[in-house]
Amino acid sequence: MKILLTGASGMVGRNLLAHPAAARHAWLTPGSGELDLLDFAAVRHYLQASQPDLVIHAAGRVGGIQANLREPVRFLVDNLDMGRNVLLAAAETGITRLLNFGSTCMYPRGRQQALREDDVLSGELEPTNEGYALAKITVARLAAYLARENPQLQYKTLIPCNLYGPHDKFDPRWSHMIPAIIDKLHRAKTAGHDSVEIWGNGEARREFLYAGDLAAAVLRAVEDFAALPALMNIGLGHDYTVNEYYAIAAEVVGYRGGFHHDLSRPTGMERKLSDTSLATRWGWQPAHTLAQGLAKTYDYYLQQRQGT
Repeated sequence: MKILLTGASGMVGRNLLAHPAAARHAWLTPGSGELDLLDFAAVRHYLQASQPDLVIHAAGRVGGIQANLREPVRFLVDNLDMGRNVLLAAAETGITRLLNFGSTCMYPRGRQQALREDDVLSGELEPTNEGYALAKITVARLAAYLARENPQLQYKTLIPCNLYGPHDKFDPRWSHMIPAIIDKLHRAKTAGHDSVEIWGNGEARREFLYAGDLAAAVLRAVEDFAALPALMNIGLGHDYTVNEYYAIAAEVVGYRGGFHHDLSRPTGMERKLSDTSLATRWGWQPAHTLAQGLAKTYDYYLQQRQGT
């Protein structure tokens, strides 16, 4: 199968291409220099010329809380334009199968129960990344509307939970929680520190999926696209406290010191857990435990440090 993968240089794209099952397919992986996803005419021309059997739209403008707060217009407009350009150009050029990536930021804030796919648009969004979330919701709805208007179009959306793994960003200025923990613990071990700081009380709960497991789910969907639900969460289906992430990562890294909490720092939202019952019925389960995923991620981190 010939597959166009947008965002091939990102963490999701690189883990997808590295998966052994990816070798069964021919991949089109244009960078932004070759294909500007913000230019509808360019996207339409590329799709018309290449005619892929399937489009996987994994590209996006992503960033942390500060970037989202500083540039909400850019996060809303760029992600909306990329998504609609890819989807509308695909429909216009006769491409019948498309897999779009959403985000759990599409879900309402402050929910203690596991978030189901039909919870989208059922409550207030998290203000710190509202622009990004609105773009993701709109593109997912556009995929559903296109499929509704033309039943020949199988345009579907996966909603992954937080991800970690190889090709993540470990620079403390840009990294998310798990790569930040790995970097902090490794530096503490190397320097012989006897305590590592945890922001807040560490009792907030988080759900992180190993990126290789998401890649396996995507490639399973590629093989049996018709059976894939139109909108589906991909996640662990359970979560851990921040304190537990630190403790398990410390075992993997080999850090033997203790921890202390800075209660003046924010703890963050209490919980955001995805309901994965639909994915389970579809026949998918994550293959890596947290310790296994952290071990592979730490190995990658060490390789990157040795290469710099």
